Amino acid sequence: MFKRWLRNTTVATMVAITPVGTMSAMAQGSPQQGGDIVVTYKDDITTLDPAIGYDWVNWSMIKSLYSRLMDYEPGTPNPVPSLAESFEVAPDGLTYTFKLRKGVKFSNGREVVASDVKYSIERAVDPKTQGPGAGFFGAINGFEDVTGGKSTTLSGIETPDAGTVVFKLSRPDATFLHVLAINFASVVPKEAVEAAGGDFGKSPVGSGTFTLKEWTIGQRLVFEKNPAYYVKNVPHIDKFTVEVGQEPLVALLRLQKGEVDIAGDGIPPAKFLEIKNSPDGAQIIVDGAQLHTGYITLNTKMKPFDNVKVRQALNMAVNKERVARILNGRATPANQPLPPLMPGYDKSFTGYAYDVAKAKALLAEAGFTDGFETVLYSTNTDPQPRIAQAIQQDLAAIGVKAEIRALAQANVIAAGGTEGEAPMIWSGGMAWIADFPDASNFYGPILGCAGAVQGGWNWSWYCNKDLDARAVAADSMSDPAKAAERTAAWGKVFTDIMADAPWVPVINERRVVAKSLRMGGADNIYIDPTRVINYDAIFVKQ
Repeated sequence: MFKRWLRNTTVATMVAITPVGTMSAMAQGSPQQGGDIVVTYKDDITTLDPAIGYDWVNWSMIKSLYSRLMDYEPGTPNPVPSLAESFEVAPDGLTYTFKLRKGVKFSNGREVVASDVKYSIERAVDPKTQGPGAGFFGAINGFEDVTGGKSTTLSGIETPDAGTVVFKLSRPDATFLHVLAINFASVVPKEAVEAAGGDFGKSPVGSGTFTLKEWTIGQRLVFEKNPAYYVKNVPHIDKFTVEVGQEPLVALLRLQKGEVDIAGDGIPPAKFLEIKNSPDGAQIIVDGAQLHTGYITLNTKMKPFDNVKVRQALNMAVNKERVARILNGRATPANQPLPPLMPGYDKSFTGYAYDVAKAKALLAEAGFTDGFETVLYSTNTDPQPRIAQAIQQDLAAIGVKAEIRALAQANVIAAGGTEGEAPMIWSGGMAWIADFPDASNFYGPILGCAGAVQGGWNWSWYCNKDLDARAVAADSMSDPAKAAERTAAWGKVFTDIMADAPWVPVINERRVVAKSLRMGGADNIYIDPTRVINYDAIFVKQ
């Protein structure tokens, strides 16, 4: 019943986040095998370590290199066993027992065993790793001891034999199967991590669908099919190459010439309508809605953003309609952290209306009649600097002078995860897309106390202990009869957060990918529920 309930609570998002044609293609089950593809990105890849990597560029690659106990049924948001052969959940929802597949091997040739699962998750939770995903595992017994430095092992993970992993939770967690499907739960060999001497992200060893064969920093990464992968006929392609340092406009021109298969940064807004209206537009564009919110973080630990009236004023100052227009209608204005397609989204909530006069009045009440100076971080890939400039102009209208620092994505992420460094961040290009299709995922990593840590993704450094307790209570509702109550509880958490205004929710954006004509129809590119281009499922029409 527990597993069935997870399926029922997420089915409403299935069609919305899967591109048209994908599900039918997956159902046919007969994609062509072989071939290779070339993917481009502007920014270089910082790491392929699953305990650390957490941006939308490296997420796909990490997913391809490693295996996890759970994965998703193709074309759906339903968690199913992967590295695990089977699992059982105790009636009280507090004990999960997984049986591992036999004979699965890491790319170094060693067989994957239960102790590897335990080590990998403990490593993700260990504060010394400085990974942003620790909070996902908060329901496992012993979590507080590890994160508090009292222990290096999670008492709630047991390995009675080499093929069995048992998780014991401190509370029921309605998202736990999803958690075991995200990249942070990827299984790695301890000896390879230790041998890498702190640089495992450049020398990855996993048991996933691909292996890394070449990495020339600043130029390209080459991934080859793992011949020992445990699922028959997966992946469909033999190889994919990621070329970095490619400006999106140049990448698009190369794609049109057939030199590139996927322009990973998408179609530059200035070219979107031209491509859309071209004879080949329908074959080049893969367009699908996604569980996405783009926002401005306001660092609640830095002055003057420690003043709630200042944060509320900025919420009223930003013209979200203009930002949507910059994106050629590929986005709609947002008023709360949850995107409209996510269960728990409150359609009746209006948020902060665009009102320059009220914004000025609030700033005056906060003691900033003449405004103030601050810094707004943004990634440097078009259209993000232009959006940052539009926000800058909106803030100037209420007396706030914001200096824009447009940097490579990795540098913006580092600034956000360093306490006291980034007063404001426009999240575009890295904005939150669901790790899994559940409202809780829009809280813990980016608004919860567990994410407000060095290296974390709660860049507003917002921590509300009362809301944290309510979040835990909501996720503890694992009884199928309480599904609607749980959804309503989560929805109220997010609308209540807006009273504190740690963010300015700006847009909900669609996922648009540009592909070459040789890729065939849209059904040859699979964008899965966990926000990534799934290289495992891509195939090339020869």
